[in-house]
Amino acid sequence: MNEQLKQIEEKLYQLKKLDSNYSLFGSLKHRYHLNPPISSEKIEKFELRNKISLPNDYKEFLINVGNGGAGPFYGLEPLENALFEDLDYKDPMSLLDPSNLFLHTEPWNLNFKPTLDEKENIEEYELQLQEFEEIYFDSKQLNGVIAICNYGCGISLNLVVNGKEYGNIWTNDRVNNNGIHPSYELGNKGKITFLNWYELWLNNSLDKIETTASIRDLQVEKTQKAANTNTAWWKFW
Repeated sequence: MNEQLKQIEEKLYQLKKLDSNYSLFGSLKHRYHLNPPISSEKIEKFELRNKISLPNDYKEFLINVGNGGAGPFYGLEPLENALFEDLDYKDPMSLLDPSNLFLHTEPWNLNFKPTLDEKENIEEYELQLQEFEEIYFDSKQLNGVIAICNYGCGISLNLVVNGKEYGNIWTNDRVNNNGIHPSYELGNKGKITFLNWYELWLNNSLDKIETTASIRDLQVEKTQKAANTNTAWWKFW
């Protein structure tokens, strides 16, 4: 196991101890628990079936750390869920196609611009909207990725496994009209690969827990000082 994977395991253990009340977003769902690792044989079968090769850092995580569970937002999806386009409603009739190239290298979005107002001609307006949505929500826009994490509210985080963005994590937020773009939800400025993304989540979470604890300790200290200052006058005699 490489050094980064060891660091990740140590940080996850530390976070689980510090956040025993599951105060951080999504932790109540995964409770900092990782599923058992998956065998390299199962990964190879997945790769052959889908005509892809998984990024090494993600593969090493699956084999040595865990196959889904604790992770950013609502946690990591197991490899068994990697082809579902919608992680909220896992429909076997609506699957990703990682065998084709991922189309994007820059953030992508479209805006609906009808040629008339809805009040002018509702039927024509709805026809134009339908045509727009057929392009905007075309499944080919997510070719070349597998789903690895559910952000909630219809937003998914996906790992590019085919194309120029190979190994980077991209967000699908078309449901909120925000298109498809490199993942920046954890505060990273540039594009990010799987292990760096996962460790960034751990670092952010540990910082937040430690900051919260420091604020709580400071509040307790202030309360105690105030109580000492306001001691009743008869206790001085």
